[in-house]
Amino acid sequence: MSAVPEEPTRGPVTAGPVRADSGRGRDPAAALARLVAAPGRDDRLTHRAVVPARAAEEAPWPGWVDDAVVTAYAARGVQRPWSHQVAAAEAARAGEHVVLATGTASGKSLAYLMPALTAIREGRGPRGQRGASVLYIAPTKALAHDQWASIRELGVDVRVATHDGDSSPEEREWTRDHAEYVLTNPDMLHRSLLPGHERWTPFWRTLRYVVVDECHHYRGVFGAHVAQILRRLRRVCAAAGSEPVVILASATVAEPEVTARRLVGAEVTAVTHDGSPRGEVVLGLWEPPLTTGTGENGAPVRRPATAETADLLTDLVLSDVRTLAFVRSRRGVETVARRADELLAEVDPSLVGRVDSYRGGYLPEERRELERSLRSGGLLGMAATNALELGIDVSGLDAVIVTGYPGTRAAFWQQVGRAGRDGGGALGLLVARDDPLDTYLVHHPEALLGRPVEGTVFDTDNPYVLGPHLCAAAQERPLTTADLPLFGPRTREVLADLVAQGLLRRRPAGWFWTDRARAADLADIRSSGGRTVQLVEEATGRVVGTVDGARAHGTAHTGAVYLHRGETFVVTDLDLDQHVATLRRDEVEWTTSARETTDITITAEREHTMWGPCRVSVGEVEVTSQVVSYLRRRTRTGEVIDETPLDLPPRTLATTAVWWQVPDATLLEAADVLGVADLPGAAHAAEHCSIGLLPLFATCDRWDIGGVSTARHPDTGVLTVFVHDGHPGGAGFAERGYRTAATWLRATRDAIAACECATGCPSCVQSPKCGNGNDPLDKPGALVLLDLLLAEAPRGD
Repeated sequence: MSAVPEEPTRGPVTAGPVRADSGRGRDPAAALARLVAAPGRDDRLTHRAVVPARAAEEAPWPGWVDDAVVTAYAARGVQRPWSHQVAAAEAARAGEHVVLATGTASGKSLAYLMPALTAIREGRGPRGQRGASVLYIAPTKALAHDQWASIRELGVDVRVATHDGDSSPEEREWTRDHAEYVLTNPDMLHRSLLPGHERWTPFWRTLRYVVVDECHHYRGVFGAHVAQILRRLRRVCAAAGSEPVVILASATVAEPEVTARRLVGAEVTAVTHDGSPRGEVVLGLWEPPLTTGTGENGAPVRRPATAETADLLTDLVLSDVRTLAFVRSRRGVETVARRADELLAEVDPSLVGRVDSYRGGYLPEERRELERSLRSGGLLGMAATNALELGIDVSGLDAVIVTGYPGTRAAFWQQVGRAGRDGGGALGLLVARDDPLDTYLVHHPEALLGRPVEGTVFDTDNPYVLGPHLCAAAQERPLTTADLPLFGPRTREVLADLVAQGLLRRRPAGWFWTDRARAADLADIRSSGGRTVQLVEEATGRVVGTVDGARAHGTAHTGAVYLHRGETFVVTDLDLDQHVATLRRDEVEWTTSARETTDITITAEREHTMWGPCRVSVGEVEVTSQVVSYLRRRTRTGEVIDETPLDLPPRTLATTAVWWQVPDATLLEAADVLGVADLPGAAHAAEHCSIGLLPLFATCDRWDIGGVSTARHPDTGVLTVFVHDGHPGGAGFAERGYRTAATWLRATRDAIAACECATGCPSCVQSPKCGNGNDPLDKPGALVLLDLLLAEAPRGD
């Protein structure tokens, strides 16, 4: 999807929820105009753009499609499929692995259901025996259940079942023995189906198609894990006598054939031309105003994006505009939903309860009920994490608010695409956080709306990912030399390390797993490392939620605020030995954010390039970090209340980094404007902003990466700035930063220069997780330093 940018729009100033005239807000331009026109919102809409409507391109049904499938879709109003659906279905039917990369709500499910359901019905024995089967893989249980409901409602006679953590033992047994269309997720494939593959042999033997839905979701370390799981799946199927065709689908992925090939480990045909119709989409970029409060070191702060979103969500619900607000964090989701409900109670009590929240950590029955209420119109508004970014059918929505840039242009378009799914017009709003990247985008709309989506970044050769999956594969079936190409070029090297560690044993026939434990337990495919920490309410013993062990220091420390479905908790104790954090119920008017100090050591430079006298490198590093304190900020304004020290142990991470060096001689050239005393602050400010801007060039989140800067690093002897991956072995983000360094660092320089503050603020060079309290920071010095670095850099894309 691409927008036609218009001139930046400035409207009369607005604030607070306003009751609009009755009547459903189906006109997205009118809905945006009402938001802008409310009193007190001067200059908040920084840009307005329109994605024009698109006409449909139809194609005849392929002659091989089962009549029951054609009849079922005709009953739902689908007389002829769209051109891209037929193209993908024909490729899959011909035995080609295929990736379908067309827009949100473009009917990708019909493209894979044509060959999948037809194969099932064709292969069935005379007494209904399973002769062909299909495995559908979704990144979330919610999406798998949504697809299960859609197939059941279609009315075609196939035996369909889900296999996930919510399935009972009886349901799993029936699925294994009888189901023809099985819906699961990578976690269950990794921990259940593949380790127990021998019991599933009849299913593997008949497996014709593997559907990998929302494949853009598999990025970073998670993507690397899923790529290895798919290789293990293909290997198990080959042993059972089948070679299933893999069909991948995504609304938003650049170079889809490259991403799909890396995921599957084989050549893939791409179908990208979209033949589906689309209503007009009106887009707005929105920046909350500066407040009268101040942050660290007296820096100005903007109104929190969550508070702004709660107001906008309330306004849209009052106008009868069905709206979904995406919020980055679980805590933010709870905050937005609760505040919107409070505002609705003030203006129209009849609408209380018509806004709710949706995020991970809810019970399965809670999630299903929320999804049903959103579809039926029982809910007019919802605040959600990216769990609802995926292809769950929530047609009928009129507007989407994206609270904070979601990390990639792909995710932005995916979220905006949740509205207007019934072919009508839609409104999409990006509300900027007080953050360098968000601020850059709302003032440089061409960087968001005028560029294609990113390529998906993940490193299939990361030994910290590859090693555990080789162990799991060896337990499933002993590894042979013939298997090595399937798992990638570093396989033999990693196998040697596993043998040296005693995890595998080398014999003439291959590599064997000899431990009694489950090899699959070596890899936690969604965690960044560390055992999960349970959050327990101290008064009742109830488990409120969980956090990854690697994030527990920063999010479950003593004093941390945690929200769950409108309830506010404060962490009273974090027991790292027992992996438990205890909480108490407490209504507080602040949020918390952890501070972390970091040291870094270069262990190996992999590659470098020279920009005149300056050096840019990528390689392996060892990072030692420690959470040392946390800040309390007022919920409504973002103003800092105080800082509290913490006593938590340091942690060490071996990972990948990109770093750049400026030699002393070059610094001397600018000594008149960049004094020696300013160097640490200049490097620190440049580091912070570059971390904030890297997600524009690599499919990562700011919290997936970290950084260190120093006026003289012991390993280089000169001024050096590092940006490193936050995952063991690296996730590909720093590598991507190195490949796009000139463009990335120029954008960093431009973001600092464009910010309206004088000495640095959260929108440019301050970081919410800086362990040094954002001191020292020298904003003017950072500009001089980046100009020196970029003086002889190549012109980027």
